[in-house]
Amino acid sequence: MSNELIYLDWAATAPLSQVAFDAMAPYLTPGFAGIEAGGGNANSLHGPGRRAFKVLEAARRDVARAIDGRPDEVIFTSGATEADNMALLGIVEGVLQKRGSGFGMGQRALDPAPSVVVSAIEHDAVLQAAELLRRRGIEVVCVQPNAGGFITPEALQTPLEKAHDPVLVSIMALNNEVGSVMDIPALSRIAHEAGALFHCDATQALGKVPVSVKEWDVDALSLSSHKVGGPKGVGALWLKARTPFAAQIVGGGQESDRRSGTQNIAGVVGFAAALKAAVDAQPQQSVAMTSLRDKLFAGVTALAGVEPVVDLSAGEYGPHIVSVLCPGFESETLILQLDKRGISVSGGSACASHSLDPSHVLRALGIDRDRALGMVRFSLGSETTEADIERAIAAFGEVLEDTWN
Repeated sequence: MSNELIYLDWAATAPLSQVAFDAMAPYLTPGFAGIEAGGGNANSLHGPGRRAFKVLEAARRDVARAIDGRPDEVIFTSGATEADNMALLGIVEGVLQKRGSGFGMGQRALDPAPSVVVSAIEHDAVLQAAELLRRRGIEVVCVQPNAGGFITPEALQTPLEKAHDPVLVSIMALNNEVGSVMDIPALSRIAHEAGALFHCDATQALGKVPVSVKEWDVDALSLSSHKVGGPKGVGALWLKARTPFAAQIVGGGQESDRRSGTQNIAGVVGFAAALKAAVDAQPQQSVAMTSLRDKLFAGVTALAGVEPVVDLSAGEYGPHIVSVLCPGFESETLILQLDKRGISVSGGSACASHSLDPSHVLRALGIDRDRALGMVRFSLGSETTEADIERAIAAFGEVLEDTWN
């Protein structure tokens, strides 16, 4: 990293990678050159349209290959938020339609209501979609994590046994605030034994831990481009073949009638290139990042007044996230003071960074409101160096001392 900026907010977004930029460049050329290269409308029948369709399907194959899926199971979206929404709303509606009931007029009432099971530490894209389902008559059951931030198979088993007619379980692969890595194969097996489908938000897991829809045996998986060095505004929902699903965005019939809208050719090409590079580098990058993560964790938790949110030695955590609590401080103050020193961090999920409420993840871990308001999250990436970590630790110590004084 440069001397001007030490970027430690990779969990919020990764810088656009050179490989993604290079892959996208031909389709962003001004004028007809970009169209000729394959940047046209992939739904048109003329030559430029056919070339665009060929480029689109090549990107789809690359994304599918990166997660051990089939190309026809990949639906390109505007990002993981849309993919999460599509998974919950589309799968539940698809199941109900298959049964001859549903949300629409003239359909059989939901009595008794089927249920959806989500964890209390999901991204708001899942939690708010679940709340929308609740308002539509679906029972929503919330599974609590343990103190380490894990949704255990035992924790899922009990609510599934109590839930009436569970149709879908949604649990993330790697938590974006504390880094806990879930045992997705075990969780998905329990869901299937209960007769429910299983959706997994893999946004933070991509490029950090191995991701395989085959080994995990999931029915749907949400993906994001910008977390792995691709462009923003692009993502995907992997949807297992024959999984009941009702399109939530209609109008043009694109993406095999599962998500209408003209596809972003340059975006999906950049996403596919960045994802392939991240997955290829993951084994080596994870080892290097884990070493840096542990150095950062040891350094910041040794500072006076700093507490770890979780003990990173007490389970499997992502190689890139270190979250700490600073009781007596507000995270906004610490973030801005670090920013003045050229260190970029966050107070948790970037999607909620302007909220005055404490993290729902920390509250689910049993951390009281006042302490949760002092959370700082450091997150590492492929370009983070040992010098960055050393400077960040020193700067954090200075900020704490200056703020106390």
